[in-house]
Amino acid sequence: MQSGAAGQVDSVFPPSASQGAMVIGKVPPGSRVTYAGRTLRATAYGSVVFGIGRDEAGPLQLDVQPPNAATRHITLNVTPRDWPIEHVNGAPPATVNPPPAIAARIEQEQAQVTAVRTRDGDELGFTQHFIWPVQGRISGRFGNQRVYDGTPKAPHSGMDIAAATGTPVKAPADGVVTFVNPDLYLTGGTVVLDHGHGISSNFLHLSRIDVKVGDVVKQGDSIATVGATGRATGPHLHWGMNWFDVRIDPLLVLERK
Repeated sequence: MQSGAAGQVDSVFPPSASQGAMVIGKVPPGSRVTYAGRTLRATAYGSVVFGIGRDEAGPLQLDVQPPNAATRHITLNVTPRDWPIEHVNGAPPATVNPPPAIAARIEQEQAQVTAVRTRDGDELGFTQHFIWPVQGRISGRFGNQRVYDGTPKAPHSGMDIAAATGTPVKAPADGVVTFVNPDLYLTGGTVVLDHGHGISSNFLHLSRIDVKVGDVVKQGDSIATVGATGRATGPHLHWGMNWFDVRIDPLLVLERK
């Protein structure tokens, strides 16, 4: 926390946050805030948000320039986490080690999803207390190293929630739908929901999609149903979250006070 003249609170950020966290801070309205080479969009009441990557070591620095005042430098420490290894067996072999033509398709499809994550909209869904999109057992955790049938792959990019095929998927917070595709090679039925200011959710392996690009949804609205499409060994919802290109942990967002 930084204090201004006459003891007034100038900027408020937590002193530390975990790898994979979404961090919301408060600054004087009208401030210019920069972090990691990016200017953070501030709400009318001075809230800003950013994400901390899985492998970020810290400490982090934010520069806050309030209106008609000198720039203040804020340091935030990063709490490290342990990342266990998860073994996943029984995935379709062509999704684990795809042939060249399929690998090219996967790269093209992932580029389409990456492109929508560059959006910096003014929606305020990110400020809400997020809810679970489905209720169920956590069957895969964010950040854990994935080994598919003995082949090491990238760390898990989201949280898997076991649920029966056809279970409604609810919007965890308000947002606008920015991407819909019922048949991506790796992720099957896929929806991206933008919560504003660079924060987005992606929902994968869906059996049915009930929204289209441009739809504005409210927290709790049904947007799709659980499935096992793409690279999946059984029905579940993969819920991933991003701050632009930085992947963050949905479970930490749910637990945010």
